[in-house]
Amino acid sequence: MNNKLRLLVGVFSLIIIACATNPMTGKKTLNFVPNSQLFPMSFQQYDTFLKENKVVSGTQDAKNVELVGKRIAAAAERYLTANGQGAILKDYQWEYKLVEDKALNAWCMPGGKIVFYTGIMPVCKDLDGLAVVMGHEVAHALADHGAQRMSAGQIQQIAGMGVALATSGKSKETQAIWMTAYGIGSQYGAMLPFSRSHESEADVIGLKLMAIAGFNPEVAVPFWQRMGANSGGQSPPEFMSTHPSHDTRITNLTNAIPQAKAAAKQYGVVGR
Repeated sequence: MNNKLRLLVGVFSLIIIACATNPMTGKKTLNFVPNSQLFPMSFQQYDTFLKENKVVSGTQDAKNVELVGKRIAAAAERYLTANGQGAILKDYQWEYKLVEDKALNAWCMPGGKIVFYTGIMPVCKDLDGLAVVMGHEVAHALADHGAQRMSAGQIQQIAGMGVALATSGKSKETQAIWMTAYGIGSQYGAMLPFSRSHESEADVIGLKLMAIAGFNPEVAVPFWQRMGANSGGQSPPEFMSTHPSHDTRITNLTNAIPQAKAAAKQYGVVGR
């Protein structure tokens, strides 16, 4: 077996071994980064971020972020426990912080470390709008999207090495052309759509969580309409973006609202 074939077999074997079941969807996903490795790194990075940025505390907005976060986390626990997956939460360390920043953004690191930027609070408008964002970000963490992206990135690096090996012995000009073509193809053909699928998946899961937490999932549509208005038409074409277009997102959310309401009826509402 030559080196090229060995590398291809190795990559293929790694992909098969690394398939894991997503606890939120039941689907097989690429994930070979365990929480025991991922969470400590996440917690350390989160602490470093908080030290290097201005954390807002004591305000009503800060209290609302924590209030909604706790309710969404409780909804996640109820959902996962009912589906026999409650054990996956044992190493999570939920934390909800509001940080001074004009960006319209929020994120959740693996293990439940959440940050909302002050810039997104006016777009949220109220607790229901805040729950749209919180549910989406918590869904990313619970669905292991961070680990999946890390795993995919490592596979991409290995595949890139394969391209370099396959073009060995060719002229430098030929190698450069192939590597450039690979970079474009892998980025727009694989990694970005992969990220968009995560965003769409988190939207649907997030709607269910916010409904189980007692918030109104119908608010998701006007929230993303406001986000679209705030983008000022500056969003890149969807095929070049890690996120779905606002129109695509709104259509998907509209279709998912009945499922979210059904989930609230099936699992009950937190606090009731």
